[in-house]
Amino acid sequence: MKVYLYVLDTLADWEIGYITAELSSGRYFDKDHEKVHIVKIAKSKETIVTMGGMTIIPDEEIDEIEFNEGDLLILPGSDNWMNDTNQKIVDIVSKLLDKKVIIAAICGATLALAKNGLLNNRKHTSNDKGYLEMVCPNYKGSGLYINEPAVTDGYLITATGLAPLEFAHEILRAVKLMNEKTIDAWYALNKNKEPQYFYELMKSIR
Repeated sequence: MKVYLYVLDTLADWEIGYITAELSSGRYFDKDHEKVHIVKIAKSKETIVTMGGMTIIPDEEIDEIEFNEGDLLILPGSDNWMNDTNQKIVDIVSKLLDKKVIIAAICGATLALAKNGLLNNRKHTSNDKGYLEMVCPNYKGSGLYINEPAVTDGYLITATGLAPLEFAHEILRAVKLMNEKTIDAWYALNKNKEPQYFYELMKSIR
């Protein structure tokens, strides 16, 4: 499995913090799984600047990537998803889902998917159903909208921008690099901030 992070200007740093930290460190993975190298991809190799003012140099351009079944593509939030500068990555999402690549989109990235009709036939969430209907004329998926922090439907994961933890939780469940007890304890520790879950997390690692 390879992990790809799409990077773009005004990337919302905090929305991917949980998941990038756990995938890169591998600190709670099952012993037979190694930590993951996250490949940063973009429409070009020009430096991008995140919403937090961090600069990121992409590793690869989209056209250089050969996605395979079981890979993960993370689409973070950004103020730039509703313009056409990131259309190239949106255009391949449907093909990647058919190829059984896991697509994880949060906040503004879900708007881009809705704008392009990619949420019309899949269970999903976003920042608000009414907002999707207002800004995305091609969005016809309101009947499949689920008012939850994060939703998984097959190989598609969507999340509201207010739920980076739940977003990471759904991704960790999908990639299966931790056992279920570890994932549950990790989520409970970060959600509830009670020490008992830290001990459950430590005991769960195998």
